[in-house]
Amino acid sequence: MTTILATSGSKALWYLTRGTGVVTLLLLTVSVVLGIVTSVRWASPRWPRFVVEWTHRNVSLVVLVFLAIHVATAVIDSFAPLRWVDAVVPLSSAYRPLWVGFGAVTLDLLLAVTVTSLVRVRLGFRTWRVVHWAAYACWPSAVLHGLGTGSDTRQGWMLVVVGTALAVVVAAICWRAAVGWPSWLGARLAAFASSIALPIALATWVAVGPLQPGWARVAGTPPHLLATRGSRGAP
Repeated sequence: MTTILATSGSKALWYLTRGTGVVTLLLLTVSVVLGIVTSVRWASPRWPRFVVEWTHRNVSLVVLVFLAIHVATAVIDSFAPLRWVDAVVPLSSAYRPLWVGFGAVTLDLLLAVTVTSLVRVRLGFRTWRVVHWAAYACWPSAVLHGLGTGSDTRQGWMLVVVGTALAVVVAAICWRAAVGWPSWLGARLAAFASSIALPIALATWVAVGPLQPGWARVAGTPPHLLATRGSRGAP
């Protein structure tokens, strides 16, 4: 009876980790898009600028909440050998170190934005802005973490979720390049080029990496877990 309860609890943690991971990615996508909208000072009669900024700020805080739950359940679950330090120190994990490391980078960047926003007055606008812009790297880092580590990567619905998120972010980047930086032609061209290269590079990597048989071993899953990966649906 105790074994059954322990197994059920582990399964519950696993599902919670998966669910919060997907929700975190979706909310992070919304936060990134709202950040881009805020940067161009877009507004409308129904969506004044302060409403857009308020929504962006609060969605970003909710991202941290779901990310904290995602990290906590992943560490508490005994299936993968993950430690609390692995959540903040890239490449320190014994389980898929590179791909878990991308998750650590995502968390570190989000924490950096949160902390610098709290002390923004003391830091100054320029320093805060540099950190804030650097934090946009957390979105591709989160995508790589999810696809490289997640057990749902081969599921059609997960590919649709990631594809939709990618399309939304790319559209926002193109819009930002079209309406912003009027005197920075190089920046606009770089933005357009990245919006084309990013989907192609990501689709190519997914096709030759996570979607291929044996990805669990290539990604760095410890040998003793490979024999039990079927019970968790790991790729």
